[in-house]
Amino acid sequence: MTEQHPSGQNSTAVTVVGLGPMGLVLAETLLGKGLTLTVWNRTPGKADALAAKGARRAATVTEAVAASPVTILCLNDYPTTHRVLDAAGAAFQGRTLVNLTSGTPAEARDTADWAAGRGVGYLDGAIMVPPPLVGEPGSVFLYAGPQDVFDRHRGTLALLGDPRHLGADPGLAVLFNTAMLEMMYATVNGFLHAAALVGSAGVPAAEFSELALGWFMPAVLNPAWLAQQAPSLDEGAYPGDLGTLQMNFNALEHILRTSAEQGVHSEQPRLMKELAERAIAEGHGSENYFAMFEIFKQA
Repeated sequence: MTEQHPSGQNSTAVTVVGLGPMGLVLAETLLGKGLTLTVWNRTPGKADALAAKGARRAATVTEAVAASPVTILCLNDYPTTHRVLDAAGAAFQGRTLVNLTSGTPAEARDTADWAAGRGVGYLDGAIMVPPPLVGEPGSVFLYAGPQDVFDRHRGTLALLGDPRHLGADPGLAVLFNTAMLEMMYATVNGFLHAAALVGSAGVPAAEFSELALGWFMPAVLNPAWLAQQAPSLDEGAYPGDLGTLQMNFNALEHILRTSAEQGVHSEQPRLMKELAERAIAEGHGSENYFAMFEIFKQA
């Protein structure tokens, strides 16, 4: 789709809709880097500080969208996003919408369909850093949608953080975001459960962390080692010459039994054991632990 900008539109103008904690930081960053900024929020008072620094406060979302060739939305969820989009009506036509709202891939694709049906350039995105790191070196933002729309606004997006374009499928950014959040929570929960396990014997978490995080994580769960295993997932090849899933099942059983003995919550290790048990039942017992990938791919 070819995006048509209104004649005379300032190419450095940008609109931010949604001034919650993250939206406010996005707006402050863009304003601080010299862009002409228009903002709108359902609660107008949230724009006071920005207006004092030179941002234009729009009276309506339609006015806000009409002020710039690109509008960045940072709202609570996709239903809220669609209420705002519907309120703006035809103001988006010929412009670009960059949606940094959290949700699911299906919601992102539905919103992209909404945009396509109204002549709107659309990128769905995900912010991969907390508010204090927006605009700082090393921050990463994920985007998905048409390559030409991304290329046209890459310069503006780069002011917020390293813009990574994942592909044309508008659901990819929220999918990547969800996948990495799952990694984060699973890792943190593993540490918390492990700290509770040794804590049942009176070991302080700070003492445990010296060994668990100071040595075990970097030495045994080194990200470079995990990256080396990634091709085997794509190939479906899990040679068990250095250790089999059956051997790992024994360790998982010991974790479950020890949790029960020490009076520590045991549902997490029980689930891990049950998943491994399923993988073995499906014929992966002689393969290595990464054969668990075949289980996780199933519904």
